[in-house]
Amino acid sequence: MSGVYAASLLVSAACLVLLDLRFALVFRRSPLLGGAVLVIGVVFFIAWDAVGIGLGVFRHLDSRWATGILLAPEFPVEELLFLGFLCYLTLILLSGWQRWREREDNR
Repeated sequence: MSGVYAASLLVSAACLVLLDLRFALVFRRSPLLGGAVLVIGVVFFIAWDAVGIGLGVFRHLDSRWATGILLAPEFPVEELLFLGFLCYLTLILLSGWQRWREREDNR
């Protein structure tokens, strides 16, 4: 069952890409800005994780659902996938909410 969590994150991210493409929420609207914000968000949370790992707050526990691949001590590859997913989901939700508010204001 190794890799189930990573695969589920990738499938979920693919669904976000389909939403983004269909409704032009992030990357179809402004690809450079969307990419920059996504990278800044992921880098911020990697730094957040690094501080937490350094303080002993975050620990990696083995799971039969994870790949077991560590990018750094206590930092599994699934964490990087999750951070990218989390930031992309947030961008899509904020963009969708903004578009909805603009449409409501125009009525």
